[in-house]
Amino acid sequence: MPQPWTTTALPGASFGKAIVTDLPAAAFVAAAEADADCLVAALADGHGLMRLRGLGALSEEPELLLRLSRLFGDEVEDYRTTTTPKNMVHPDVPQIFVVSNTPPFSRPPPARPEPPLTADGALPVRFPHRIGWHTDQSYRRPPPDISLFYCHRPAPPDQAQTLYADGVAAYAALPDDLKARVEGLQALHVRPRSGRSPLQLRAGERPKPLPPHEQPQPQPVARTHPVTGQTALFLCEYGQLDWQNGPFVGLEPGPDGEGARLAVQLMHHYTDPRFVYAHEWRQGDLIVYDNRCTIHAATWFDADRYERIMWRTTVRGNPGPDYAGEAPSWIPRPE
Repeated sequence: MPQPWTTTALPGASFGKAIVTDLPAAAFVAAAEADADCLVAALADGHGLMRLRGLGALSEEPELLLRLSRLFGDEVEDYRTTTTPKNMVHPDVPQIFVVSNTPPFSRPPPARPEPPLTADGALPVRFPHRIGWHTDQSYRRPPPDISLFYCHRPAPPDQAQTLYADGVAAYAALPDDLKARVEGLQALHVRPRSGRSPLQLRAGERPKPLPPHEQPQPQPVARTHPVTGQTALFLCEYGQLDWQNGPFVGLEPGPDGEGARLAVQLMHHYTDPRFVYAHEWRQGDLIVYDNRCTIHAATWFDADRYERIMWRTTVRGNPGPDYAGEAPSWIPRPE
């Protein structure tokens, strides 16, 4: 029986795959469940990025998103059982994290870069002109494997893009001296808004005391993917690294130390436009991205005029042998 979809290179990107099908959403999900290995392989072949279009029926049947998520890992996070604020959780499907400026979610978009465009009129993507680059929940051990990001209600065209960067290609293109520096190096990741960003530290703000389940977590900077065996950069920037005690284990700490200079250099390289894809959202789009080998960043939209609603699921189950047997760091332990 012929496969009910085709897999192509992702248009406008140097990495990623696009799944093209005429099937209605429910029929596509059923077909994908019957041939899950094909989608998983396409994601791996695309260095951890895959786009699907025309799945608008997920908005009426959010359980379909949950079924798709289960194809990519053993565990889809139930946000009721973690420390996620309850107002950020879908009211009917607790495995869906809602990213929206609408109440009760009320999450504002990031600030517009200054200047808003590059010198040649393009969308800024490169750090530090573009900030906010991260991979989901890197401040947890084990960190999650894969996320699915669905567009329930988009902002107008040319606003609210999501940027994705290819950690496999970025690592491969590192100069030999930087490859040597990141070999065996660990970065110290921490929950955002913990008071440990360079801006807060330079302003003399006192970092927030953190409970045991929110302590900074070391993660490898050069990470071997447990499925493909490829090495990728695994790194975030200002908001999700501990710039007080890090950002790197064993290097001079602080926002102006040796570690900080290396972090800026690596993130500037990682977000070079040749490794970056900017996704313009349509209603019904679904992006599947692998947190083990990609990073992403949100962009500005006019939240005073427009409403935007996005749904995300997070899949776990195969972080790799470095995390074997670890209990989740983010779950509070009874005293």
